[in-house]
Amino acid sequence: MKKKRKMNWYLLFAVIPLVVAVIFLGNQFLNSKQSADKAEESVHTIAPADMEENEEVVKIEDTIEKINQSAQIGKIPDIPLVAGKSNYQEVLESLGEPNQSSEINGANYAEFPTKKATIGYKDKLVFDIRSSDPAIQEITYQEIKGTLGEPSELRYFQDAQHDQIIMVYHTDSPFLLKWILPKPTETNANPNVDHIAVYTELPETDDITEMIANMSLEEKIGQMIIGAVSGTTMNANSRSLIKDYKIGGFIFYSNNLETPEQTITLLNQIKAENEQNRLPLFLSVDQEGGRISRLPGNLIPFPTNQKIGEINNAAFSYDIGTLLAKELKAFGFNLDFAPVLDVNSNPNNPIIGDRSFGNNPQIVSELGIQTMKGIQSQNVIPVIKHFPGHGDTSVDSHLQLPEVNKSLAELKQLELVPFERAIKEGADVVMIAHILLPEIDSEFPSSMSQKVITDILRKQLQFNGVIMTDDMKMKAIADNFSIGKAAVQSVKAGNEIILIAHDYDVVVEVMEQLKASVQNGEISEERINSSVRRIIQLKEKYELNTEKVDAVDIDGLNQSINSVLNKDN
Repeated sequence: MKKKRKMNWYLLFAVIPLVVAVIFLGNQFLNSKQSADKAEESVHTIAPADMEENEEVVKIEDTIEKINQSAQIGKIPDIPLVAGKSNYQEVLESLGEPNQSSEINGANYAEFPTKKATIGYKDKLVFDIRSSDPAIQEITYQEIKGTLGEPSELRYFQDAQHDQIIMVYHTDSPFLLKWILPKPTETNANPNVDHIAVYTELPETDDITEMIANMSLEEKIGQMIIGAVSGTTMNANSRSLIKDYKIGGFIFYSNNLETPEQTITLLNQIKAENEQNRLPLFLSVDQEGGRISRLPGNLIPFPTNQKIGEINNAAFSYDIGTLLAKELKAFGFNLDFAPVLDVNSNPNNPIIGDRSFGNNPQIVSELGIQTMKGIQSQNVIPVIKHFPGHGDTSVDSHLQLPEVNKSLAELKQLELVPFERAIKEGADVVMIAHILLPEIDSEFPSSMSQKVITDILRKQLQFNGVIMTDDMKMKAIADNFSIGKAAVQSVKAGNEIILIAHDYDVVVEVMEQLKASVQNGEISEERINSSVRRIIQLKEKYELNTEKVDAVDIDGLNQSINSVLNKDN
């Protein structure tokens, strides 16, 4: 019995360690499994965060690149001004009245806190554009270097409130891109941006400002008019518009252009008459191709834009634009009222039709822009038209005032698409249509509407070039308004140039009305100066001159046309 009890105690002592070992190993297994589960969970929860972080990095890099690309052309995103080109009147039109202005080293700085912008200008010309937009202030010192590389130079600024580093990047253009940040320190080695600036050096004397200062009011207003030529030879009316009114340019129609020889003689006479004036003339014509072709002689006709849209070949469109400009240049013209960027969305449209590249805004954009660039390649000025879009009208504005009942949101989906893209691609001149858009402006047609021209075209689409009306003699205007008063309203709305075809007396009336509107304070002379500056810049950019043309090589032009038309597209 004693022996059996003794054995039981031995068994008990042997089992207890075994049980403890099993319990220990079981706990270890459970702990390792839980750790693995947690690790697996952490993989699933961390991965999306990592992706979001990567996306954020990409977004910041995109923002930096966008800023850098804008700086190449003197701009900052979302501020519709160009350094070295925009004037103070444009600043007021785009940003409103400043909250505060100050003078630093002989230059003026206007502050617009609600727009997160500060604009530096001298002699009314903008040279320094600054932005402290919150999205820009999210960018850090290291992100700038990581995207753009080391800066071209480092500068420093310090006063009682600031201790800053300025990262300066030189562009291939005359503009500097500056990133201004707190100076990195041990406690903050990667500071956020305070603001950015796009800057250009202004010449010691601005020749255009000086020219405008020396121009009479009559001379300035004359530059804002493109009028019609009457007849096929130089006559007293044309001579008067040049000599007495210093007109800015002429438009020519088929009835002015009988033969190549007569056309060259007429243009040479007009140029000779204008040699006494300060600025060369716009010599303009509607040469769209298709059924809108004004030039004389046995020139091979171009296909309609509708046909070009069906072909849908960008290179072909560019070649057509190049040939249109070569034709104009051969005769001595320097401005073409083309291309048409209207989207032909209404099959019952009586005025656009086959003048449009089609009913698809993307095709109209692509082909219209290539035509525009082809025209520009020959140093001829293209005019994109008819803003904000004449494609959905059911009446001809030559005969009555069309009405388009669309909201701005609807226009942005269709009509505005080609214009917005062309502006981004370097359009120089936009022609405004005579269309009533009641949902945007129930009082004035688009050519007289500040809401259309200044608010949409200037501010929202950020167009900084020359804006002009369609012909003010069209019945859409003439049957509903006094043309003189309509011209005044058109300038107040934001147009630089008033187009008046067919009537010397109306041209004179418009000039007199504009002069009176300045004298009575309805339009400021600074507003006139702003338009004249843009006009002079355009004439200088395209190197308008008074050189005479000896003869037109019709056969040579036709050979060039044939070679393009016979290509496989």
